[in-house]
Amino acid sequence: MNQHQTNRHWWQEGIIYQIYPRSFQDSNNDGIGDIQGILQRLDYLNDLGISAIWLSPIYPSPMADFGYDIADYQNIDPLFGTLNDFDTLVAAVHSRGLKLILDFVPNHTSDQHPWFLESRSSRDNPKRDWYLWQDKRSDESVPNNWLSAFGGSAWEWDELTQQYYYHAFLKEQPDLNWRNPDVQKAMLNVMRFWLDKGVDGFRVDVMWHLIKDIQLRDNPVNPDYQPHMATYDQLLPLYSTDQPEVHDLVRQMRQVLDSYPDRMMVGEIYLPIQQLVTYYGIDGNEAHLPFNFQLLLLPWEARPIATAIDQYETALPAGGWPNWVLGNHDQPRITSRVGKEQAWVAAMLLLTLRGTPTLYYGDEIGMRDVPIPFDEVQDPQGLNMPDKNLSRDPERTPMQWNENLNAGFTEGKPWLRLARDVVRENVRHQQEDTYSMLSFYKRLIKLRQQEPSLMVGDYIPVHADTQLIAYIRQFDTDSRFLIVLNLSHRPGFFKAKDSSLKGVVEIATTPEWEGNPVGSTIGLRGDEGILVRLDD
Repeated sequence: MNQHQTNRHWWQEGIIYQIYPRSFQDSNNDGIGDIQGILQRLDYLNDLGISAIWLSPIYPSPMADFGYDIADYQNIDPLFGTLNDFDTLVAAVHSRGLKLILDFVPNHTSDQHPWFLESRSSRDNPKRDWYLWQDKRSDESVPNNWLSAFGGSAWEWDELTQQYYYHAFLKEQPDLNWRNPDVQKAMLNVMRFWLDKGVDGFRVDVMWHLIKDIQLRDNPVNPDYQPHMATYDQLLPLYSTDQPEVHDLVRQMRQVLDSYPDRMMVGEIYLPIQQLVTYYGIDGNEAHLPFNFQLLLLPWEARPIATAIDQYETALPAGGWPNWVLGNHDQPRITSRVGKEQAWVAAMLLLTLRGTPTLYYGDEIGMRDVPIPFDEVQDPQGLNMPDKNLSRDPERTPMQWNENLNAGFTEGKPWLRLARDVVRENVRHQQEDTYSMLSFYKRLIKLRQQEPSLMVGDYIPVHADTQLIAYIRQFDTDSRFLIVLNLSHRPGFFKAKDSSLKGVVEIATTPEWEGNPVGSTIGLRGDEGILVRLDD
């Protein structure tokens, strides 16, 4: 699939690194990470080789959902610092040749946002229609059967005005009415505010939620629901998400971005591939990168993953640029999902597939989910469904920097507890170890950024079975690379149909492979991956 472009953008060539600001670095010892802390760690990120930093929300917030409930879109929460701190961060990021992406949360505000306080004050308030208010049904029941992602009905009764309001998430997160032109105008102005401050793009939260069915029809029952699943999954959200009109809103956002030089937009969209790719828009006029979460959600098995890669590559619209994600603040960490050994294979997969990779802080040192005792759980998803073990706290624990108190994250009491093994598993130890996961990530990133074949070259599937995936990356006459990954724990064998596939191992999960020639038959141990520079 040849998608070579001469005028490539930074977001096509680069690597995005997600920081969860509460957990990255605390500078004032209140136990919560902050902007000054991020500033202290920019050299680490530069050294890692990433190109862009994406910050989870840092806006003023009551923190009912840790910043995804925003009370002021045009300021910084004092927990994280000030607007001046933010300006300093933008300048420092840019001075290192890096980019800064902000989380933009357009679907809902905090119930403490001035807009909602006005909207809630009376039925005839000018901002009443900025949110989704509905009467109860004639039988006194809620307006429809829609469910909140955090448990229970998505409708909350308001005693003062005797109507329900809709909240796709917490009741403290009322959804905005994006059918209202005033809402559209206000939110697009929020984007301009931050673009004027120099941010390089946005990751748009729950993009597919923005517009709801105008008739508010009931969602159908999910026939595949299982008791272990979140209660939200009892229904299929056919009418509460992914409505056709959402694309017009995404196009409006894109037009704002296009009025500034070389800015970009990532869309958070949990949808099947055929629906996901529609968010690129017609002629690429919507999201630059609708987030592709397949590696987060699929079983970690060679054949389903190889099939998904092929389906995604085929489904991409002309000019649509792929992207891949292994971890984020809402999903268990990759090392916890697939195990320590496979996490190395996963790193090689992420950094050698075609498209923009997104790393989640700490994955580069193999951080694992930390068990948080029930009386310390903070995540509303965990608190509202305590029997389902759905808390997202375990993947949000503080970054493990060194063997000092609280792993160098804070000298105060950290907002979430750290792993027991932080004295061994930390950045400082791994920086000194040539054979560490951090060193492995750095080498993969460096090679990827040096070699056009790995950075922007074609993806050519070669082989997949129940254990192995093999593919080639190549860019015109540039060097070609063969990647062979064993996603199982047992030895596996790759036999190339093309006997000319010979070369030298450049990077391997087992360092002793490196520098050795390989032919068209290759035996791999379990949990092993190799990147081969093919002979001309």
